[in-house]
Amino acid sequence: MNKRFLGVLAFATIVATIASLLLYRLLINRPTAKAAMSSVQIVLAARDIEIGTVLKEEDVKMTDWPGAVPIGASTKVQDVTGRGVMTPIYAKEPIIDSRLAPKGAGGGLAAMIPQGMRAAAVRVNEVVGVAGFVVPGMHVDVLISGNRPGGSAALGTLSKTLLQNLEVLSAGQDFKKDAEGKPIAVQVVNLLVTPEQAEMLSLAASQTQIQLILRNPLDREVSKTPGAALANLFSGEKLKEPAPPAAPRPRSAPPAPVAKAEPPPKKEAFTMEIISGTKKSEMKFTSGEGK
Repeated sequence: MNKRFLGVLAFATIVATIASLLLYRLLINRPTAKAAMSSVQIVLAARDIEIGTVLKEEDVKMTDWPGAVPIGASTKVQDVTGRGVMTPIYAKEPIIDSRLAPKGAGGGLAAMIPQGMRAAAVRVNEVVGVAGFVVPGMHVDVLISGNRPGGSAALGTLSKTLLQNLEVLSAGQDFKKDAEGKPIAVQVVNLLVTPEQAEMLSLAASQTQIQLILRNPLDREVSKTPGAALANLFSGEKLKEPAPPAAPRPRSAPPAPVAKAEPPPKKEAFTMEIISGTKKSEMKFTSGEGK
């Protein structure tokens, strides 16, 4: 092998080794910059909190939260204590302002009612309450059954969907499950309604039988149904809405009185005596004769 080539190869190896050692020492002595993740303290739930609970200091805790503060999260315990919970909050979950009632509104059911709405209580049983599956947050329709005032007796009992897509605020004071995991029937269901719907629901509860129909909360479509009658269940026909009463015919004006023609004036008669010598005669005339 050529000695000159061996010399060049040895020189290149030495240069590469020295360069590697210098680069290694440079990287070892380089200060490492550790990015410190910023954190902030926010208010978290110390336990699972149910709807209607008025928050106390023992219900919440301050904890470091990495990164940005969640939208609506509270950074002071004083901002959340004394306010009612409108939606369930789970342990270690940030306390969001939109999930709490306004300050001074208190807790319980009243704090969950939006402005302009009402909570209407409906007494139910196991069947009416959809076997206990009507729980807060569900949406239901209200079905009524009874006899239509002034309706035909041949139709029998009528059934009609009165109100649709009503939110359930509460179902009884407690909702629990038995040992078998089956829901317990409730006695009172509070529905979120408008003032006009509250009037209709109050009248229906006192004059008809009410049943709640469970629906998908995502289904907001309002269905138009004619209702059902007992007679139609056997005939298979659909109930037809009664035709609106015909407008009364306007009374015809009485005939104008016919003016009676005045009778012609009676012609007055008069007698003329004619004396000719010893003869005497009479002639009768009427007024206007000879004209």
